[in-house]
Amino acid sequence: MVGQRNAELSMPSQNGTASQGAARVALVHDWLNQQGGAENVLEELVHLYPDAPVYTSMYDRRAMPDAYRAWDIRTTFMQRLPGVTRHHQKYLAAYPLAFQRTDVSDYDLVISNKSAFCHGVQTQSARGKALHVCYCLTPTRFLWLFDHYRERENIGGLAGAALQPLLSHLRRWDYAAAQRVDHFVAISSEIQRRIRDIYHRESVVIHPPVDTDYFRPAQAQPPGDYFLIVSRLIPYKRIDLAVEAFRAMPDKKLVIVGDGRDRAALAARATPNITFLGRQPRERVRELLQGCRAFLFPGLEDFGIAPVEALSAGRPVIAFAGGGALDTVAPGETGEFFTDQSAESLRAVVDRFDAVAYDPAACRRQAERFSTAQFRTRLTTYIDTVLAASQPVETATMQRTIEIAEAAG
Repeated sequence: MVGQRNAELSMPSQNGTASQGAARVALVHDWLNQQGGAENVLEELVHLYPDAPVYTSMYDRRAMPDAYRAWDIRTTFMQRLPGVTRHHQKYLAAYPLAFQRTDVSDYDLVISNKSAFCHGVQTQSARGKALHVCYCLTPTRFLWLFDHYRERENIGGLAGAALQPLLSHLRRWDYAAAQRVDHFVAISSEIQRRIRDIYHRESVVIHPPVDTDYFRPAQAQPPGDYFLIVSRLIPYKRIDLAVEAFRAMPDKKLVIVGDGRDRAALAARATPNITFLGRQPRERVRELLQGCRAFLFPGLEDFGIAPVEALSAGRPVIAFAGGGALDTVAPGETGEFFTDQSAESLRAVVDRFDAVAYDPAACRRQAERFSTAQFRTRLTTYIDTVLAASQPVETATMQRTIEIAEAAG
């Protein structure tokens, strides 16, 4: 009934936003106290649905862009917890309660932008039932991939063991909440697999938006003499593999942009051919991307925006053969994979890499598949399909519908 009544809801208007008509839309986000890829997606959702309120656990005005202050942001009781915006991990057990008390059943459509618990909002009550589409950045990583998360956050063995009873409880809650979602959208094939394996739910893939308008190739500029990494310097990014690989290749240069708790340890291992630049302005990052021989992506990521930005700037990518890179890098055309997550495997690919063998135009075309414009087209097409359907639509059919819309531009 909701779909039949509001089939026009997600049709894009001439200004690039979705036409909401008489329908009511709510957006849900885990927390707003840091800026990252999840917030980039949220900004796009707000662009598509500018009249929709944003429900979130808590919001730190000072930590977020000024533009957010114009949004209708609605927080939970967690906003009043002491120090929550600076130490939100300490309140792990509170998130499920906060979101399950968030009643959005009065809306026609709810879109949750989820990496943690926000898909647990209440979408059905005596007053009505909202259609719930979950844009899944990942099944809750610190519940289902705890060993990976523990390494990332430097959680010790004793602390990890003490957390297990709570994590077991939260996994049960998280799984039950996932069963109440009407439709899942995954950001990559890797996340689609995790949704199936962990939640036992099917999904379609709609990749996150990349600003391909900003990251463009330089005019008639040959590649420089350096390989490039742009990343936070934290354990799971596996920058250590690149440092070790280039220690054994003193004739090749590696430039590393970014900062993080691993920087001092990585710099201590670096040889003179490895340069750490720290954080750089966006304009400088674009220049470095345009001039690198190749962009290196040694970690296992859910998607990975930075390598697509490199492709958008016309440069090839050398990535570990796993995660989101499997969706974005075309071996032999726009870059190469190294198959073992080891310095030796990465070094072997870099050592034989010929930067001039990769056509900047082909790299650019690959990146344009993940542009902001494609994201908007694919998502609004998908939303329109599920809203208009009077009966459940097969996942494969919906995926094909999205691909047709993408091809049509």
